[in-house]
Amino acid sequence: MIRFEQVSVTYGDAAAPAVRGIDLTVPEGELCLLVGPSGVGKSTVLNAVCGLVPHFTGGTLHGRVTVDGRDTRTHRPRELADVVGTVGQDPLAHFVTDTVEDELAYGMESLGLAPDVMRRRVEETLDLLGLAGLRDRALTTLSGGQRQRVAIGSVLTTHPKVLVLDEPTSALDPAAAEEVLSVLQRLVHDLGTTVLLAEHRLERVIQYADQVILLPAPGAPPVMGSPSEIMAISPVHPPVVALGRLAQWSPLPLTVRDARRRAAPLRDRLRDRTPPTAGRPAPGPGPEADRNGPAAEVRGLGVRRGPTDALYRVDLTVRAGETVALMGRNGAGKSTLLNTLVGVHQPSSGTVRVAGAVPHRTAPRALLRHVGLVPQEPRDLLYADTVAAECAAADQDADAPAGSCRVLVSRLLPDVPDSVHPRDLSEGQRLALALALVLTARPGLLLLDEPTRGLDYAAKARLVEVVRALAAEGHAIVLATHDVELAAELAHRVVILADGEVVADGPTDDIVVSSPSFAPQVAKVLAPLPWLTVPQVARALEATA
Repeated sequence: MIRFEQVSVTYGDAAAPAVRGIDLTVPEGELCLLVGPSGVGKSTVLNAVCGLVPHFTGGTLHGRVTVDGRDTRTHRPRELADVVGTVGQDPLAHFVTDTVEDELAYGMESLGLAPDVMRRRVEETLDLLGLAGLRDRALTTLSGGQRQRVAIGSVLTTHPKVLVLDEPTSALDPAAAEEVLSVLQRLVHDLGTTVLLAEHRLERVIQYADQVILLPAPGAPPVMGSPSEIMAISPVHPPVVALGRLAQWSPLPLTVRDARRRAAPLRDRLRDRTPPTAGRPAPGPGPEADRNGPAAEVRGLGVRRGPTDALYRVDLTVRAGETVALMGRNGAGKSTLLNTLVGVHQPSSGTVRVAGAVPHRTAPRALLRHVGLVPQEPRDLLYADTVAAECAAADQDADAPAGSCRVLVSRLLPDVPDSVHPRDLSEGQRLALALALVLTARPGLLLLDEPTRGLDYAAKARLVEVVRALAAEGHAIVLATHDVELAAELAHRVVILADGEVVADGPTDDIVVSSPSFAPQVAKVLAPLPWLTVPQVARALEATA
């Protein structure tokens, strides 16, 4: 269905191709997973399938890409629209209408489908993706995960032969991600749709893949094979594979079920041992401004957005040096709470204080020293033409010594040159840059909204190191995340929101182990033992060796 013939892509005056030597075939009716570290060219490969490369993104395409026999060099994206459906990393950038139902119908209108066909397919898609309750909602009022589902639905209604998806579950909660992936699996198995998707959260998708394409390094030729073959050599792999490598299981497990079948001897070795803290030190003493009180205190908070109570009677205290994970389904109010802490939303009831200041009544420049937010869409913080210019502006805004921001960028984004434009970075790289900009002011309270979206496992490990170091210095950190593995690694506490209310608040070990939805893979494999992460298990095995 998809054929790459010695494909290479070079952008502008780049010294080397973004991808090279791609020669492979994705068969009809298979789900093919594209994996590799951030910045190796996964988005470029996907864009070459739908014709965005080279017709829209520019660059020079060498070789040939055909989809259902159509050459993407001679067929522009609009001439491939009935064959290829595409969902990018940023769904909001692809929307062309105002409401959910209109967006689902737009693609079919463009193809001239009959109204009765359009109506039936819209209803089917609303049910498939759990969007029926949102049909009349404005797209701008949806959470990030809800937007992702609408973007996928707008593509599904046209019934394309090929689906191309870039990080389709990155903004979804675990239950919603399972729904989307089960829909994709049904399309593959029942309708013969060919699905090519790139995803960093391999723990969610690897069990659904028929084939895996690994891009091991920038410019390196890809390796294609079965999931088990590729996971045995891949530098990026889910925790269950890392646990299998540590325990020397062969063949490597790809699912929790496979791992549990082999885990009895490992559970016996760990049964009488107490898990270490997985790198979560006790909260530190905090910056001077926060030593006399909590970094943030929320009491009886209510926030209304239009006719909806986005938050209702929320109580939350975050102390210096503490890392708190906000979790819950899409639309639960996590982003609203973070935005209220930086003064974007004015409370309709209750009180909010950050280092003693009331956020919505404090000037942004003064608030910058107390609290910083990295939003779901990092581009909202990026305005300059180069990385160097962004860093210089951040130093100036924070009254920090020249070069302070660049040091942080180098820790999070090794080998990214000063001259590159932020829009030329991958989604994960842009997020890391935005994080560096916010950290330059060294705020006492750091808020991260889906901080691992678009990050591979290596980039996530670097982020974990940075956040741990900040917590050890006494900075308070609140991260809204669907990444259960990140919460297990970092958080002292987990707070679960549902419909704008706090329904659980307690130590990470207690909350995630008892929750089927929010338990990390290692906890599921080794249950009922209270182990959460592979590093915990590794340290325990080293101690017993």
